[in-house]
Amino acid sequence: MTTHPALGPSQTAGLVCAHHHLYSGLARGMPAPPRTPTEFLEILELVWWRLDRALDADTIYWSAKLGALEALERGCTAIIDHHESPNAIEGSLSLIEQACAEVGVRVSCAYGVTDRHGPEGAQRGLAENDRFLREGGHGMVGVHAAFTCTDDTLAAAAELAARHGVGVHIHVAEGPTDAGAADRIRHLTTPDWMIIHGVHLDDQHGLQGTIIHNPRSNMNNAVGYARPTRFTNPVGLGSDGIGADMLDEFRVAYVRLREHDVTETPDTVWAMLNTNHDLFPEALDDRVTWSYQPIDPWRLAFTTGVNPTKVEVDGETMWENGQPTRVDANEIRAKAAEAATRLFANIEAL
Repeated sequence: MTTHPALGPSQTAGLVCAHHHLYSGLARGMPAPPRTPTEFLEILELVWWRLDRALDADTIYWSAKLGALEALERGCTAIIDHHESPNAIEGSLSLIEQACAEVGVRVSCAYGVTDRHGPEGAQRGLAENDRFLREGGHGMVGVHAAFTCTDDTLAAAAELAARHGVGVHIHVAEGPTDAGAADRIRHLTTPDWMIIHGVHLDDQHGLQGTIIHNPRSNMNNAVGYARPTRFTNPVGLGSDGIGADMLDEFRVAYVRLREHDVTETPDTVWAMLNTNHDLFPEALDDRVTWSYQPIDPWRLAFTTGVNPTKVEVDGETMWENGQPTRVDANEIRAKAAEAATRLFANIEAL
């Protein structure tokens, strides 16, 4: 990981989660789907697309606040988030930004534009990205995935991103359903795009941008292994909504890589965390003191239970003595649990 000369042997810069879905923070314990999904598209339709439709302003806020708290307590000071809430689009990115700021975690926001809810829904998603960026929000233009968007919507998202001088944050070829995505977006991509997953991309796919590897999520959804070392693109590391414990994600990514190629080392995956800092360089100004030293990828790959003892964000202590300093962790968890109960009722009512 990129280090600063002032960092001690038990310290790193703040960790970065390069792809998160903070709106999934309340999903644990959600009602079971109407039937058991048997493939990736059914997982989306029966689980995640039901959840995002049930979100409202209150549950968006508490999902983000809980997710930010859980990131902070794992030494992650910066999150690149990808959001969707088709029945509560307007203002949603500002709610996420507010919740993270109150906890003391940096966030880059994007709304995942899609035509799943018709052209009007796609336009509202574009408008939310535009509003947030025009008002000075730190973010990108989000797109759900090519297979849920028309060519016109993809082009509009790319044009909007270019107008704001930012990249597009988009899922690409996560499952077989989206295997043809590269041919539809190749001409639109630029180096500041974030290409999420890339599991079913060809080795020579021709897309510009940084690929974000999400190994735990890919295994959970049974979509296959992205084999990220085959790409010439920069490769970063994300969680795809399964928390923001980037040291744990590093270990999962390493053992999955090692299963694929026994000659590989932890250094390969540690370099992905460096790429994350290229995407969110502000986190280099943060400092995390850990319960273990020295901070070395070979040691950390085989050492579980390493915890932050102190987290400083831009010079301010945000976590110390097992507690956040700006907020009451117990209060957040209690109010998030109440919000989750309301969210689950919304899901059941769909």
